[in-house]
Amino acid sequence: MDEPNSSILTIEKIPVTGSSISGYVAIATINRPNKLNALNAEVMESLKALCAWVESNAEIRCLVITGAEPLPAEEGKRAKPNAFVAGADISEFVGMDSEATRVKFTDNAVEKIWSMAKPTIAMIDGFALGGGCEIACSCDIRIASERSKFGTPEINLGLIPGYGATQRLAKLVGYGKALEMIMTGEMITADEARGIGLVNHVCGHENLREFTMNIAGKIASKSGYTLTTAKRVVKAALNSTLDEGIAIEAEEFAKLFDSHDQEEGVRAFMERDKPKWLDR
Repeated sequence: MDEPNSSILTIEKIPVTGSSISGYVAIATINRPNKLNALNAEVMESLKALCAWVESNAEIRCLVITGAEPLPAEEGKRAKPNAFVAGADISEFVGMDSEATRVKFTDNAVEKIWSMAKPTIAMIDGFALGGGCEIACSCDIRIASERSKFGTPEINLGLIPGYGATQRLAKLVGYGKALEMIMTGEMITADEARGIGLVNHVCGHENLREFTMNIAGKIASKSGYTLTTAKRVVKAALNSTLDEGIAIEAEEFAKLFDSHDQEEGVRAFMERDKPKWLDR
């Protein structure tokens, strides 16, 4: 599958270093800085195409999603703030009925990101509101700058979140805090988000890319086969009882002993060598 070609979603490929792996970390940047990277139909279609491309391309080992930096301020005007994604493009809601909404929000890019087998990281600098918060929640790991803010302000439009936040946010931060965010519509800071488990790490905005790429590079250097297994088993915990999850883990753990990469990992450890993963 060809690399998605869209001015609204730019892709950068960073080679994986310090490993026997030949591949890349893909950084996908939502590029609507004049609209605070708000989600419109074109962005959502581009994100769906991105997910399909990443999953089909063996060279891409980890996906990082971020938002474009604001453009320089025009003469005499105030600069726009930084944003990961400041929500959905509300202008597209005008005149929509329940049938159109059901189609739009059922077949959506946020679920495509959530369903990916490969590791995903949200690199957040600035506002992650509404659909932006939901994109972040659909990624495996969230890393935010100290100036980031998170929120689910849909209540102020007479709505609730429609891209999964009522479910994934509750899994991340708990029932009470999720309802507080959803019912008040108020924003929380990056430090608050880290405190409740919404983000994994907070760092200075000037160090955000380096910090994120350090983690992405570590992940990308591992066996892709084992990473996919790990992600699948951990996600099973969201829909299983403890006993069911333990049984799933035991079965998947056992299956890995039939893989090349488990044998290679043990060999490399015993011989104090770097493993040469084949992703199988």
